[in-house]
Amino acid sequence: MAESLQLPIIDLISPDRVSTARAIRQACVEVGFFYLINHGVEEKLFKKVLEHSKTYFSLPVEEKMKLVRRNNRGYTPLYAENLDPSSGTQGDSKESFYIGPLEDSTAVGTLNQWPAVEILPCWRSIMEDYYKRVLDAGIRLISLIALALELDEDFFHKAGACDSPNAFLRLLHYPGELQLSEQVVYGASAHSDYGMLTLLATDGVGGLQVCREKFKRPQIWEDVHHLSGTFIVNIGDMMERWTNCLFRSTLHRVMPTGQERFSMAFFLEPNPDCVVECLKSCCSDSSPPRYPPIRAGDYLEERLKVTYAA
Repeated sequence: MAESLQLPIIDLISPDRVSTARAIRQACVEVGFFYLINHGVEEKLFKKVLEHSKTYFSLPVEEKMKLVRRNNRGYTPLYAENLDPSSGTQGDSKESFYIGPLEDSTAVGTLNQWPAVEILPCWRSIMEDYYKRVLDAGIRLISLIALALELDEDFFHKAGACDSPNAFLRLLHYPGELQLSEQVVYGASAHSDYGMLTLLATDGVGGLQVCREKFKRPQIWEDVHHLSGTFIVNIGDMMERWTNCLFRSTLHRVMPTGQERFSMAFFLEPNPDCVVECLKSCCSDSSPPRYPPIRAGDYLEERLKVTYAA
């Protein structure tokens, strides 16, 4: 049975930004996860998004498949994704719906896909409202993370990361009843997030676990509990790369509990053209850069190819 992990609580509107930045640094070095309070997203909106997410996932499969994932937007069915290819399982027991940058468009229209208004009225407007609110919270948090890294608070803005950031909202549904299988079944198999920062909201059903020492064997898993009104924030691989492994991109997974589970993950990624290279405050003669510079969009594209490999 997994132990419970007590995560630090970070107040986004604390007037003492220096102390807050110090607390963020400690959390990111030691755990890579923390709770975020006073983030500006009202509980009323959380409940609306959760309700509308449940409505979408309750649609017949053939209706959901009309919006099957294209350009990393739209519906992903059960078992279509395997976050841990080494696990040898048939895929993760979850379905999801991706919403990308709201302003993204091509010559033939927007890249995002939306359920028909006659089937789900107000669905798009509610999701767009939530997307904008969480994006605002994430951008404000990035300024504090810059301070935590002993940088100017506008560092990531000047580096181009926050200029039309490549942020994605992912609605997730984990069924309570699973088909019988001889394999171990994961809601989300063990992985670390690929990008810069993730802000997660859940419906309160458990299952989320973290492994603080991802290279140690045997792995020790700890439960992360729901704290009402908060985001569970975690650092992604790209931020770990940026900080020369000072900040942890922590291994985590979702285990089936026998209960249906819904969550909303918001992945805040840099502008695809932003170059991710070791921060000067995170390297020295005794600790040289571990990774070469890379364009953020190229890095994410390569990681997603592995996740969705047929």
